[in-house]
Amino acid sequence: MKTPIYDFVSDYISSEPLRLHMPGHKGIALLGCEERDITEIGGADVLYSADGIIAESEANAASLFGAARTLYSTEGSSLVIRAMLALVKRYANAIGRPARILAARNAHRSFHFGAALLDLEVDFLGDSFASPLLAPSLDGDAVARAIDGAREKPLALYLTAPDYLGNLPDLRGIAEICHSRGVLLLVDNAHGAYLGFLSPSRHPMSLGADLCADSAHKTLPVLTGGAYLHVAWRAPDFFREAAPEALSLFASSSPSYLILQSLDLANRYLSEGYAERLADFTLRLDALKERLAELGFRLVGNEPLKLTVSAKPFGYLGTELAELLSARGIVPEFSDPDYLTLMPSPEQGDEGLSRLLSAFLSIPRRSAIIEPAPHLGAARRLLSMREALFALSEEISIDAAEGRILSSATVSCPPAIPICISGEEIDRQAIACLRYYGVKTVRVCKQ
Repeated sequence: MKTPIYDFVSDYISSEPLRLHMPGHKGIALLGCEERDITEIGGADVLYSADGIIAESEANAASLFGAARTLYSTEGSSLVIRAMLALVKRYANAIGRPARILAARNAHRSFHFGAALLDLEVDFLGDSFASPLLAPSLDGDAVARAIDGAREKPLALYLTAPDYLGNLPDLRGIAEICHSRGVLLLVDNAHGAYLGFLSPSRHPMSLGADLCADSAHKTLPVLTGGAYLHVAWRAPDFFREAAPEALSLFASSSPSYLILQSLDLANRYLSEGYAERLADFTLRLDALKERLAELGFRLVGNEPLKLTVSAKPFGYLGTELAELLSARGIVPEFSDPDYLTLMPSPEQGDEGLSRLLSAFLSIPRRSAIIEPAPHLGAARRLLSMREALFALSEEISIDAAEGRILSSATVSCPPAIPICISGEEIDRQAIACLRYYGVKTVRVCKQ
């Protein structure tokens, strides 16, 4: 597969130009990558108004993912998520319907902030409250109940799949339920860009999603910040035509050409035997998971390239397991009191898996910890997300937060999933959750 962006930059470097354009380093190395770092000079095309090498590269990506249109982001899937919401808002205006979205509560903070900025009407799936914060129950029955029981039918359903712990819902079944009711399906597939290269494909583009955000950098060999917005063939034509403007609404006008080259080269990498390498590695990772289960580790999730341990049954907090692995030079993706999440990649091969197994073998089993994680109650919304986010606010201790309205859901990344949502009243159950996850202060609306 051709790599037009990478080839253009290579040709530009070989011409030994006097760079009297941005960026300021002029291709002279301090870090080592500067000569490949250019801006939107003549011939380099313009991201979000692409009709040259970027457009050609994006078309290559679309063919790999089975999308009607694929657009690049050099600002991660956070940008793509905001763009998807902007597309829904504009589409709602075009067809004369309210921009109401149904979503699970484990959405990334970029969804929450994007919805507030765009003043979208968001309803959250009720079943989300009875499940772990990071992995709410998502099945077709819950989605059907929520759509059919809504006071006003949503225009779109927004799901995070896979979730942070590695759970993959039945997206095909959920898509069929949505489409039979005239509801669009938007998927934050940030952790699953590789899923389209499994056999059979488990990517949202193959399972019925209308719009999809992929973080290429999370699971593919792409520089941090590389992501895709995919528009499905079945989606209304409006989305294919309006997608570039929706991205440019939030994007920098100075995209990273290092990241664009990385996305471009990834197309060739993915087209030349990646599916076979992925299949081989997932079999080896499955064998490792089986060995860990034999040792007594309880694993959760069904995502092939994610290894998540429910730590307490083995006698540890997830954060303790993370410290033990880190002491052996193994850096996890995420840990909290309950879970340890690891994200192996085919590029690490047998050596990486052997090193990981050796580390787990060194951890002695202890008596199970029986303290359960607290669950949220059905929160009471007193303000819209936008009203709360832009209200005058103050930061207070969670000990003084009961009865107050949350203004900004400030959370760390990972996992960047708000415990409480802007506009909701903070109750005792919410405070228990905040305390459990180590949150000491919250920003609330001034009284």
